[in-house]
Amino acid sequence: MLPERVRIVEVGPRDGLQNEQGRVRAEDKVALVEALVAAGLEHVEVGSFVSPRWVPQMADSAAVFAAIARAPGVIYAALTPNLQGFEAAIAAGASEVAVFAAASESFSQRNINCSIAQSLQRFEPVLAAAVAHGIKVRGYVSCVLGCPYEGDVAPERVRDVADTMLQMGCYELSLGDTLGIGTPGAARRLIDTVAQRVPRGQLAGHFHDTYGQAVANIYACLLEGVQVFDSSVAGLGGCPYAPGASGNVATEDVLYLLHGLGISTGVDLDRVVQAGQAIMLALGRQSASRVARARSGAAGVR
Repeated sequence: MLPERVRIVEVGPRDGLQNEQGRVRAEDKVALVEALVAAGLEHVEVGSFVSPRWVPQMADSAAVFAAIARAPGVIYAALTPNLQGFEAAIAAGASEVAVFAAASESFSQRNINCSIAQSLQRFEPVLAAAVAHGIKVRGYVSCVLGCPYEGDVAPERVRDVADTMLQMGCYELSLGDTLGIGTPGAARRLIDTVAQRVPRGQLAGHFHDTYGQAVANIYACLLEGVQVFDSSVAGLGGCPYAPGASGNVATEDVLYLLHGLGISTGVDLDRVVQAGQAIMLALGRQSASRVARARSGAAGVR
């Protein structure tokens, strides 16, 4: 049975923009966040507090947090890989933080230069500090349906990593198909396996659209009781450590699916399309959202 309501976690301003090669102006990031919130999105990843040497695009996250006009009831989240990043995020006014781990040892080594176990140990002071500050922590698990270095990833391995992060204090686990190679059957098996340890109400789906399967995978997860999905306006984003991986599933495309199924989101699709068009204009290229492109083309049909 499909859920009556789904929560969208908008990751475009952080996960979407972090790998842009050209400089994205802070004012464009601020305008994007504010436009997304005005469209009804209530959970937005604004930036990340990582070393600018590794992610130069996010070097101005503190300035972006300082400049955005806050709306009541909205979660303005930040990615924080370590205690230093957590402290910077809190100083900037982040209302929630996120930590990340991989379900693949090889990917963990290539991405953050440590084992899965070591990466989880790094989070312990972050979780402890979050409890002290009354801040919620969201967890990301990458490569849940495949790894560029190891191939298939066993659902049981994802289950174990997600369970460990849950026990550490993460209130929600976002399962990421980093390569975008998953199919609906594999997605359903993944949720069924992870749910042996992590309640479905604390799971979220994070799908890339490399093979055009993201929307189908989201539908499969809806059938498994998942009610939270990450998406990125205009399909922004990709993974520099996953060769060939395209961007996140577009928020516009996810909304079109959900609204077509009669599922409430509280988000205005037309305003999200407009937000996507604005940031893509600033970036100088076309939206990756099929819905946005279709609506743009339809606007010229008479």
